[in-house]
Amino acid sequence: MSRAREQDFRALARRVVPEVGLYLRRRLFPLPVADLDDLVEEVLIVLWRRFDDVPAGGEVPWAIGVARNVLRNAQRGARRAEARASGHVTGAAPSAEEAVVADETVRQALARLGEADRELLALHAWEGLGATDLAVYYGISENAAAVRLSRARARFEAQMAALS
Repeated sequence: MSRAREQDFRALARRVVPEVGLYLRRRLFPLPVADLDDLVEEVLIVLWRRFDDVPAGGEVPWAIGVARNVLRNAQRGARRAEARASGHVTGAAPSAEEAVVADETVRQALARLGEADRELLALHAWEGLGATDLAVYYGISENAAAVRLSRARARFEAQMAALS
């Protein structure tokens, strides 16, 4: 391990950890807050292993994509453990979006959307990812990301209008 590589990784970690931490904290439910540091650590391990794959200029959205996968794995594990402990399989736990969205109309409109649209809109609204960052996150062109975002917004607005 070269000193320069280690310094580059430390700089990357300082840049992405605050954003990754916020992303994970907002979506942590049903996991306990005490798991947050462990999840951030897992993200950093993946970033270290795949350091050469991190796109220049797209470090934060790429790291958030890694965090998404780490979180999903942890949540799946927690659901399996809960099901084993209770002796039966339970339904899916409510998402963090469902736990924090206070406005009933917004909640209903989001519930009517597909999971892909909900995730895309949350990344845009909560994480502040624009088309360029969303392109990195999804591994698609910037134009394709802009189109996906535009279509997701239109579907959300249509659901809001239908509920009004």
